[in-house]
Amino acid sequence: MTVRHGSNVESEGFASLDEAIGALKRRVDEIRREGPLEGMNALRDYESGQRVNARLELSSGGLFRGREAGLDVMGNGALVPYVGSVRKRKIEAPEGGSAFDAVRQALA
Repeated sequence: MTVRHGSNVESEGFASLDEAIGALKRRVDEIRREGPLEGMNALRDYESGQRVNARLELSSGGLFRGREAGLDVMGNGALVPYVGSVRKRKIEAPEGGSAFDAVRQALA
């Protein structure tokens, strides 16, 4: 798991997908407890929900055949699941599922 939060970048490895998803949930909770980001103006106005507070990525390993998926924690606390490392593509949670379930499904 790689966590990019502000200027900090941290990496941690796990033995199983279940352990990685559990750690993903814990880190998201920690980031959300910090509170929302404020809006900002940089050539245009950006609302809190338009700013990425943190990006958490999981990789299934493998240099050429590995899969990557993760979550963007938006400034308002919303979660946006995605797949891909270079070309990120937003994914939807399975019916009745969460953003964490979408990441799990993408890596399973």
